[in-house]
Amino acid sequence: MTSFSAFSNPLSGHGIGLPPAGSPGANFWRGALALMVVLVLLATTGWTAIREHDGTPGPYAAALLAWEKGSIAGRQLPDPDAAPTSLNRFFRSLSTAQKDRLADRYPLVVGNLGGAPVKLRYQANRNALAKSRDVERERVSDVRLTDQGRLTAKRRLHRFESLLRPERRVIAFDPTGSGRAAEVFGDLERARRVSVVVPGVDTDLLSFEKSGEPYSAPAGMARALQERQRTAAPHVPTATIAWADYTAPTGLGVEAASGHLAEDGAERLDRFVDGLPGSRVALFCHSYGSVVCGEAAGDLPPRVTDITASGSPGMRVDHAGELGTRARVWAVRDKDDWIADVPHMEVGGLGHGADPVAPSFGARRLSAADAVGHTGYYVPGTDSLDNFADIATGSYEAVSCATSDPGCLGVTA
Repeated sequence: MTSFSAFSNPLSGHGIGLPPAGSPGANFWRGALALMVVLVLLATTGWTAIREHDGTPGPYAAALLAWEKGSIAGRQLPDPDAAPTSLNRFFRSLSTAQKDRLADRYPLVVGNLGGAPVKLRYQANRNALAKSRDVERERVSDVRLTDQGRLTAKRRLHRFESLLRPERRVIAFDPTGSGRAAEVFGDLERARRVSVVVPGVDTDLLSFEKSGEPYSAPAGMARALQERQRTAAPHVPTATIAWADYTAPTGLGVEAASGHLAEDGAERLDRFVDGLPGSRVALFCHSYGSVVCGEAAGDLPPRVTDITASGSPGMRVDHAGELGTRARVWAVRDKDDWIADVPHMEVGGLGHGADPVAPSFGARRLSAADAVGHTGYYVPGTDSLDNFADIATGSYEAVSCATSDPGCLGVTA
């Protein structure tokens, strides 16, 4: 997430600071600054910054309509919103040929169904990616499009071709609009511990991976975490998922400062986690992704053991105990992260609540030594990445606490 930097660096650069928490006038000045942020947002973007969809069905919506009318061997196809256990029973009742037929006919539906066999979802999403690639290939040379339209088509074509490489395992995919995706690193079917990386603002198909800054993009973050887990605890069967399967805010605006997209993302995250294999799940939530995780926390299944917020603007609550989860809540922020200057408040529906690294929030505070900037938490060699891997593998005794919270340990697997 990079959208709040305009409020931090300019303010600090002009010597405008906030009194320390608890000092006289602190609440007044923090409230005043939060109100100023609201006014700047409205002046620069307006309430129209909240995207309005034209209602035109996209590829996924069209696929759902076809699924609802479809059948297999004379049997009606199940409700896509059914519980993962129910969907799993349905797929177990099918032959291999029947499952393959569904993955070919309805790839966008099968590829996103929690409860469908993992390998079948990979297969279905490869089918959907291949069809989307062919669409963009035609659009690249479509003279009816603007130059910008053809450039976007070329970039999407490149992304689809990259995700179609044989080693990629895509467990969720939707090309509608700016697109959504989720990718697995490791063996998800055999994993006992599953990590889910939830990214923040400006996440879509085009930013899902970045060659120049790999550890700032969902795919690079998840890959780095999985590789570190294998090194730190090779005996623990793990898998890590880059989960960019929600509509994230775009840039600086009301979307990023409000919670409506986080609420929608939380519902999707809850359903996704419900359909995962593995006995234990840990969430690693970066920036606006931590807002999503905060909204999702109360409805997550009990096997979610840990929720970690990095570079967080807030989790929509004033205290970790209000998240409504039994999972351990961890928080981390490096000394160079400009998100520290964002007012951690909620005013008029904008803002995301208390600072998760504040002692009063009640999260276990992790060390972020050697991490640099807002997108530096997953860079190999940082304390933050090492800590994430230790939490993900249940190696809590190896966790490195922040100096301000030496008591963050005392955790058993």
